[in-house]
Amino acid sequence: MEQDAELLDYLTGDGMSEIALFSPETLIDPYSAYKQLRDEAPVCFIKEMNVHVVTRYDLLRDAIRRTEDFSSKFDAFLGGAQQMMFSVLDDEQKQRALEIASKMIVTPPTMLTLDEPEHTKYRSLVSRLFTASQINLNASDVRRVIDTNIEAMRGKSEIDFMEAFAFPVPLVIIADRLGIPEQDRDFFYEAAAAAASGLKMSPVSGEVLLKRMQLAVELQQLLIRLTNARRTEPREDMITILATSRLDDEDRLLTDGEVLSILNQFLVAGHETTTSTFGWGMLNLIRQPELVDRLRGNDKLIRTFVEETLRLEAPVQGLPRLVTRDTDLGGYALKQGDMLMLRFGAANRDERQFPNPDSLDVDREKPGLQMAFSSGVHHCIGAPLARQELNLGFQALLEAFSSFRLDESKAAPVADPSIILRGVPHLHIRYDSI
Repeated sequence: MEQDAELLDYLTGDGMSEIALFSPETLIDPYSAYKQLRDEAPVCFIKEMNVHVVTRYDLLRDAIRRTEDFSSKFDAFLGGAQQMMFSVLDDEQKQRALEIASKMIVTPPTMLTLDEPEHTKYRSLVSRLFTASQINLNASDVRRVIDTNIEAMRGKSEIDFMEAFAFPVPLVIIADRLGIPEQDRDFFYEAAAAAASGLKMSPVSGEVLLKRMQLAVELQQLLIRLTNARRTEPREDMITILATSRLDDEDRLLTDGEVLSILNQFLVAGHETTTSTFGWGMLNLIRQPELVDRLRGNDKLIRTFVEETLRLEAPVQGLPRLVTRDTDLGGYALKQGDMLMLRFGAANRDERQFPNPDSLDVDREKPGLQMAFSSGVHHCIGAPLARQELNLGFQALLEAFSSFRLDESKAAPVADPSIILRGVPHLHIRYDSI
């Protein structure tokens, strides 16, 4: 009878509803909680966020495949989460927020929060920038940015790796891809960082939220100014593509809101996830120093190292899905209107899929099965660029430096307590040049 009661709890979503999966303490290191959920309640209702969390690899893949049952139209979830963040504002700050919001251009759903066929009509506009051939053509430009930052590191023996390398490298590369003029770069870097921080959904003060809002307005103004300029003077960049492309089914140019919506997604996907993986990869080299000599000069092992880093510390820990009709997932009952939270970070450490899942194994077979970039129609369009940056970045770092270690005089690295993204804001290291 006790086993039957436990099964009923699981099937009805009551089993482990009190686990504080989204508390700041758990988000800093969620992996023991993930394992508990995978083993005892792989689909589980979490009251604090009003979502059904999916943690097992096979169930995640099933949910992603079943697009008719589980929709990517999860704008309501993001809106609700943002409202929770803005609850910290006092009355005066709320008024200021309303004034700032009135200046913002409304951005409609595009790639991330749409299903087929609407999703494809937007994705196809920029997909040609991320083909294997196009990525290879840009390899020298990527390596140039990487080498510039490594040269700056050579004159020092201790740095915050995130500030000196992990943050600027992807951001400069995405600025190049977008076509941001040099005179606007400093502002762009600040605003893009703020946009990514907003998606982390970490608790912050009211003043920080207001500053992010103001930067978002000014970033919109910059991007629309550049979009309008590209319509009269096109260039070889992503803004030009979005400014001049037409939606075939409607025979029209994109609206300003549609352009901004797509660009906003690339701002986050184009740098924040790569930044995070650079940080976790450096930590892996520090924790396993024997890897440094083994990886140096071995591009194949470096590629596996990158995949393993993505698997162990998925930069996007989870994304929602909207249940479109009464159904079930792995025997767990779901109702129309329910919200799923697919936890890629949990699936990537599922021992049913990956032997010794908590260990980094550069000899692992089929490392590409990890789901840091999701899969299916919503597989991250920028994944080839991210992999290129990460592979070339670690190649260059290992060519330039013989060893890496934590700077014990500075605070130890701690993950951001973020609901969506996972990264380390600071990573103070010491290193020796070759």
